[in-house]
Amino acid sequence: MDSSSKAPEPIQVLFVEDEFLIREWVAQALTEEGFAVKKASNAVEALRQIACGPVDILLTDINLPGGMDGTALARRMRELNPDLPIIYASARATLLEQGARMPGSLVLAKPYDAIGRGFGACLRKAIPASHRAPGSLRASGCGTAHR
Repeated sequence: MDSSSKAPEPIQVLFVEDEFLIREWVAQALTEEGFAVKKASNAVEALRQIACGPVDILLTDINLPGGMDGTALARRMRELNPDLPIIYASARATLLEQGARMPGSLVLAKPYDAIGRGFGACLRKAIPASHRAPGSLRASGCGTAHR
C-alpha cells in the first residue's frame, strides 16, 4: 500500500470535563465520530496530557475544580500553541464575556444537545481549513455554538 492512499490521522481532541459521567459519555460519542479523544478532569491533568503528545483541539468546560478554570487553561494552551482551536462548554455559556474568551474560539452551551454528527461537525468547524487534510473533513453548522 502506498502512502498516498493512507487514511488521514484522526483529529486529536483534548476534552476537559470534571463530571465523570458526562466526560465518559461525550468522549465515547466523539470516538464513535472518528475523533481520537484524550480526557482530563481538570486543568492540571489537561496540561499533563499535552506533555504526552500534541492535540488538534481543546474542548473544555469553563468551571473546573482546582486553581485553574477553563478560560485560564485555554490561555495557557494558546501560549503553548497559538493556533489551537478552542471550544468552551458551559451551562452558563451566555455569561462568558467575549473578553474572557480566546480569539476565534467557540462556545457550546450545555446541556450537550448535539452529541453525534452535530457535535462532531462543531468540533470540525473549530479547526481552520489550513489544518485539515484536503477532503477529509466537512464543516457545517453546530447548533448552539456561538462565535
